[in-house]
Parts: sequence; C-alpha cells; structure tokens
Amino acid sequence: MSTTREDFKAGIWVIGAVAALVTVGLTLTLAIGGVSWLTAPFRGEVDKRDRTEGSGAFRIATYEEFFGLCSTVQSKEGTIRTLEEENKTASESRRAQISTSLTALKSSRMEAVNEYNAKAAQEHRSAFRDKDLPPRLDVNDMNTTCAP
Repeated sequence: MSTTREDFKAGIWVIGAVAALVTVGLTLTLAIGGVSWLTAPFRGEVDKRDRTEGSGAFRIATYEEFFGLCSTVQSKEGTIRTLEEENKTASESRRAQISTSLTALKSSRMEAVNEYNAKAAQEHRSAFRDKDLPPRLDVNDMNTTCAP
C-alpha cells in the first residue's frame, strides 16, 4: 500500500508543478502583454518619428514632392493660357478641340492643387515643405508661384 500512496503523492506533486508552470507562464504572458499594451502609444510615436523626421530619404523625397506638385500646377496653368490664346484665332473645328482640352486641363489642374493642399495639410509632411513654397494653393488663382 505504501507504493500506491507514494505514487499518489508523486502524481499530486507532478500536477502541482505543471499547474505552477502554467500559472507562471500565463502570468508572464499577461504581464508582458500588459506592458506592451501600455507602451504602444509611445512606441508608435517613436516609430512614426523614425520613419518621417528621422529618415533622410523621407525628408528629401517629401521636400522634392512639394516642388514637383507645385510645378505640375504651374505647367498646367501655362498650357491653359497657351490654349486660351490660341482659341482667340482658331478655326471653329479647332475651337471645339481646344474647349475639350481646356476642360480636361482645368480638371487635372484642380486635382493637382487638391493633392498639393492635402499633402501640405498632413502634419508629418508639412514640416518638409520649403519655406518659399505656398502653404496652400488656390484653385481659382491661375498664377501659381512655386519659388521666388
């Protein structure tokens, strides 16, 4: 009978050890998960800063992107002015073509202005817009200036 009692005690000890290991593992998992959850906002801000302000490639690309968007708007304005001038002396059939082109260009210009303004409004991008570029472009102003 003592063998059975010793086996029973050993079995209880094994079950207790397994339960203790599971409890310790679960406690550690919850503790680490809790710390991770509590520090998530801080870690997210650090990651965002590293990918934007801390990234030279991002800074340069964003800086150049604003110039590119602004010059796209200027190019479309120049083409619109050229077509409007041509329209004054164009034949009737050419005027129809010019009218269609002007409509498309004005729409395309408006999209470019809106894209510039949307990116200029983004906090992580606006810091990298050149000081000589306008903070926003005006959809109705056909004389966009990108640099002095």
